[in-house]
Amino acid sequence: MSNARVVLWGIIAIILLGLIWLFSSVNTIPRQDEAANAAWSQVLNQYQRRADLVPNLVATVKGYATHEEKVLTEVTNARARVGQLPAPDPSDPKSVEQYDRAQRELGGALSRLLVVAEQYPQLKANENFLTLQSQLEGTENRISVARRDYIQAVQTYNTTLRTYPGRFVAAIFYPSAQPRANFAAEAGAEKAPQVQF
Repeated sequence: MSNARVVLWGIIAIILLGLIWLFSSVNTIPRQDEAANAAWSQVLNQYQRRADLVPNLVATVKGYATHEEKVLTEVTNARARVGQLPAPDPSDPKSVEQYDRAQRELGGALSRLLVVAEQYPQLKANENFLTLQSQLEGTENRISVARRDYIQAVQTYNTTLRTYPGRFVAAIFYPSAQPRANFAAEAGAEKAPQVQF
């Protein structure tokens, strides 16, 4: 074989490897985008689960704690605010932040409701309340896990868009692909809460 043929086969091999790499890279961005979409849907799913549990929890507590109307109203209003918000666009940081703020308000109101419930021994012993409280605590854990999964999916997607070779692939094949918004900690969240007895 002559040197020209070896060089020609080498060039063809490099071009084929380049094409294989390019086509495998082209699918990375849509796969990661879909993974982030699925993770975001799971976050919304868990928020919906919590919103569905709240009326049952409020009704159960209301039967025992009739004079704690302020806390019950706060929970009901916080849930209503969450229900009125449209599903946030994960590519819009303001939309995500507004929705997250409403969810934090609902979480805070639920925490106050559970503190009120602790003051009623007969309520604490009520099987319905214990079941709802357990489901709510499980839902809060699921929300935390779903948010963590979303954060990881967004990190992978955003890293691909911002690093090479993904940056080239996005510029050529997906020019509208933009980094996604992520959750941010609430102001003051780095401080440990004070518990007073």
